[in-house]
Amino acid sequence: MNDRTPLLAQPLQRPSPGRAGAYLGLLVLGALVGVAGALVQAAWFPGGLLLALAGEAGLCLGAARAAGSRAAGVASAAGWMIAVVLLTASRPEGDFLFAAGAGSYLFLLGGMAVAVICATLGPGRQPGGDAARLRK
Repeated sequence: MNDRTPLLAQPLQRPSPGRAGAYLGLLVLGALVGVAGALVQAAWFPGGLLLALAGEAGLCLGAARAAGSRAAGVASAAGWMIAVVLLTASRPEGDFLFAAGAGSYLFLLGGMAVAVICATLGPGRQPGGDAARLRK
């Protein structure tokens, strides 16, 4: 397409194999951060909750900034959400990881809000070329 075509009108392309592998790695890393956060938030209530949410925010925002795309932040947030949702289910033996308390609900809902906020703060698709847009 020519240079005058708007960026949103251009078709999306499949990511390269290296970038797809990086997204898969970020998905797994997000799941690990979710498991670690689930364990830490209950251990030290106010500080552990803040540490777990800060870890998730750092991963999602850092991934988006490092890769230069929102998809990296979304991949790490998806890994976090998948792990945390799977950990909320009780086992047949009656064991569970999340107690019915304010800390657990703050971790679940606050973590989802942090994931959405950090994934949308990443840089979107930007046109290549000169940074000065006002110059003709």
